[in-house]
Parts: sequence; structure tokens; C-alpha cells
Amino acid sequence: MALGQIERQFGKGSIMRMGADAIVKIASIPTGALSLDLALGIGGLPRGRVIEIYGPESSGKTTVALHAIAEAQGAGGIAAFIDAEHALDPGYAQRLGVDVEALLVSQPDTGEQALEITDMLIRSGAIDIVVIDSVAALTPRAEIEGEMGDTHVGLQARLMSQALRKLAGTLSKS
Repeated sequence: MALGQIERQFGKGSIMRMGADAIVKIASIPTGALSLDLALGIGGLPRGRVIEIYGPESSGKTTVALHAIAEAQGAGGIAAFIDAEHALDPGYAQRLGVDVEALLVSQPDTGEQALEITDMLIRSGAIDIVVIDSVAALTPRAEIEGEMGDTHVGLQARLMSQALRKLAGTLSKS
């Protein structure tokens, strides 16, 4: 049968029936907001996944991310913050419970640099949570090095598309 062949070629669990036996407990990192953790259905943000927190400016996205970092650190985990906006406020982070002394912080110059650092951190297997703040601030190298007024159609979209494909593969093995 095809199922057996798929499992032999791609490994156990690569295909399964959606029955009661297939339900797997997903490890998560609490967000620090009980109502959000309950709404997510697994008690927080799933580990080993890319999570995008989307919303208007000043709507609390960074605050939620910092609370999740504090929760991960409180459980003995290691956290990294990729500060593409160059706007991380250590005092605010500390007031939210983040151990700023233990927090790994990078303020990359380009989107490519930010995503390469993220990939290296994930591949290390030593990081429990990586926050990139923010996707909008991930400016491609060509845009930074170009002249004002140059047209760079779709550069950021291409950068993110490439990075997410690469990171998804790395994360699935973490």
C-alpha cells in the first residue's frame, strides 16, 4: 500500500490517519496572557513554528512577544530578540519580566543579516524562542545600498518568502 511506501521513504509519522491516536500534544510557550493562551488552544505559542503577530502600530505586538520571552526564560529557556527596528527598550522589557542580562539581542543592518542570524540561532538547537521585531523593518541589502528613489519591487517579499521556506525546514527538525 502507498502508506507503507511513504513511511519507508520519508519516515514514521510522515503520513497518518486523522484519528484519535494521531493527536499529538504540542509543546508551547505561554504568552503571559491566560485568555490568549486559552484561545490558542494549546496553552501558548507552539514550539518549532513560525508565528506572526500582526496588528496596527502600538497595538501590543512587541509586548506580547516580550511576555513570551519572559515566560520562556522563567522556564529555564534561552531567548533571542532580533531588533530590526533598533527600538528595544531594555527597561520596559525588564518591567515585563524579561531577564535582560540573559537575553540575546542582535540589531542587524539588513534583512538578510537578520534572517541569517535567526537561522544560525535555530540551527544551534540551544534557543527556545526567537523574536524578530519587526518584519516590516527587515530591509533588503539592495534597498539599503541603493540610491534614494530607486525602485526595488518585491525585494522584501522575495526575501521573506525565501527565508520562511528555509526556516520552516530548520524549525521542523528542532
